[in-house]
Amino acid sequence: MAYFIFAKDLDNVIGTIYRIAENESDLNNLNINKPDYKIIEDSQINFNLVKFRNKFPNKYNNNIINYIDESFSFLNKKQLNNYINDFKNQIKQFTDNNPNHPLFNTWNNYYSQLNNLNLDSITYPLNKSLEQYFDDLEQPSLNILQLP
Repeated sequence: MAYFIFAKDLDNVIGTIYRIAENESDLNNLNINKPDYKIIEDSQINFNLVKFRNKFPNKYNNNIINYIDESFSFLNKKQLNNYINDFKNQIKQFTDNNPNHPLFNTWNNYYSQLNNLNLDSITYPLNKSLEQYFDDLEQPSLNILQLP
């Protein structure tokens, strides 16, 4: 079962998603105090739709998540590079501050994958998310909402 972590006591408030976790192990390795958040279990299918940025968990009501469709298009190399640099900065903050975290290697490896991506080999516009692009290539793919 997958988990969606929202700000607590904010039913029907847009933009309260905080993190997502693919399984209980990932949930337990998030750097959160669980009682401070609303944690909702949902399907692997919905998790993948969010992970690959096809849907976004817009808000919740009780234990029901409202999803909205997302679509991505990187018109050029500069747009994709900016997206990757923002992602890498967040990963770097995590790895610098959590060298002993159980998911350190996963995120450090993903940082290297992002760093080594040849942006010139991609055809633009790229009409999908970077996460979906990696998944289509059968490479590891992580969503920033999974970052502990």
